[in-house]
Amino acid sequence: MAVFMISGTVFIPVAENSTVEASSSYSGLKNSVNSIMSDIRMQNATSSIMIRKASTGEVIYQYYPDRSITPASSLKLLTGAAALDTLGENYRFTTAVLTDGKVKNGTLNGNLYLRGQGDPTLLKSHFDNFADGLVKQGVKRVTGNLIGDDTWYDAVRLSAGILEEDEPYYYAAPISALTFSPNGDFDAGSVIVEATPSANGKVTKVTLTPATNVLQVVNQSKTVPKGNKNTLKITRQVGTNKVIITGNSPIGTSGKKEWISVTDPTLYALDVFKKSLGEKGITFSTYSKFIQGKTPKNAHALVSRKSMPLKDLIIPFMKLSNNTHAEMLAKEMGKVKYGKGSWDAGLKVMREFVDSNGLDIAKWKFEDASGISYSNKITSSQLSQLLYVVRKEPWYNTYMNSLPIAGVSDRFIGGTLRNRLNTAPAKGNIMAKTGSLEHIRSLAGYAKTKDGETLIFTILTENAKTSTIPVIDQIATAITNSSSRH
Repeated sequence: MAVFMISGTVFIPVAENSTVEASSSYSGLKNSVNSIMSDIRMQNATSSIMIRKASTGEVIYQYYPDRSITPASSLKLLTGAAALDTLGENYRFTTAVLTDGKVKNGTLNGNLYLRGQGDPTLLKSHFDNFADGLVKQGVKRVTGNLIGDDTWYDAVRLSAGILEEDEPYYYAAPISALTFSPNGDFDAGSVIVEATPSANGKVTKVTLTPATNVLQVVNQSKTVPKGNKNTLKITRQVGTNKVIITGNSPIGTSGKKEWISVTDPTLYALDVFKKSLGEKGITFSTYSKFIQGKTPKNAHALVSRKSMPLKDLIIPFMKLSNNTHAEMLAKEMGKVKYGKGSWDAGLKVMREFVDSNGLDIAKWKFEDASGISYSNKITSSQLSQLLYVVRKEPWYNTYMNSLPIAGVSDRFIGGTLRNRLNTAPAKGNIMAKTGSLEHIRSLAGYAKTKDGETLIFTILTENAKTSTIPVIDQIATAITNSSSRH
């Protein structure tokens, strides 16, 4: 590693094998960043930073650009790009209800199959529509079984590197080709569990959205008088569907809400679909079972739906940093390219995307597509190069529009940056992906300068004793406040 003085008082290490010379312009920005980097929070963290011109790729600033750092959700910048490239902007996921029987006098003599093919956006309303479609075809009763088919993907539910303490929550939900989301944020494989105060001394009132029998609620919480501390906790016992609610809920408060993952998304989807069928008056025989299985080749579709196209799905995925979407997109890429809906196949596609774009695959180490694993490692130089090369792609505008925009309060525009960088000049001028794990923070994307030039920046930090977000935001603000003329 060669070390030399660029400007200011801080030594800026530059990789010896760097082929791009640091720019002579933006001296004011270099001085600003050098000054910010002297902050004790950055001195105590391990960092890798690169800033370059989006138009030419010319490097303006770098700080240990080839140092490997855990990227957290900044890895989704690769996942999103690979998915758009492999699947295409107009790619849609299909879900169908099929049967191997026939309808006669209102009775379907045969099994009913709910076949999932990776759609993470299925809602209760879609299942209601399926049920309506069956009613229109004269189905009132089913003699056979209701079978959930998730065989489009393999049976491995959790990506490598998920910690046991994260398993009960939506961001570590198991992955299935047949899954279900509780609302329009599309946190597939999770149920919204809400505990609110009832009468003093009584247990809290618990609501599940959607209503489902897959979770078993153990309510040990209590309603207490107004003015007391809200100590409610909602979690799931790892390895079971037992939701444990503890603590006190003071009268006059809103209680607590958690997005709790289910152990088996397939059975969850099946359970909610069964409720939709019942609500539309469709019944099953006393011998019917509700199980997982594979749709036979002779089955024919009764109703089906296609999801929104990927160019729309990428908005909730990237803006809200949806881990489940990332992992499902990885498996879908593997299925489409190699006929295998597995992490091995999907991550292989992502690595090939890295390689085919002239990036150094040896510097990309990842074992998932969401960034939840602490074992993932990338460099700011490589992430910066990715953000540079995708600008030539026909899907680049879709990609760019999927990034959170600093300081914009609308969740589907500002996303994970909606409450950050919300004053001028940063507000509205930074489009970037956040990353966050314990002691790890990152921000990478595009920023508009005072002159209207777009700069690419990648800031990766780990081993931070205190949060580096305020310092990262200072650097991002300095970029938007900079000019090439000084």
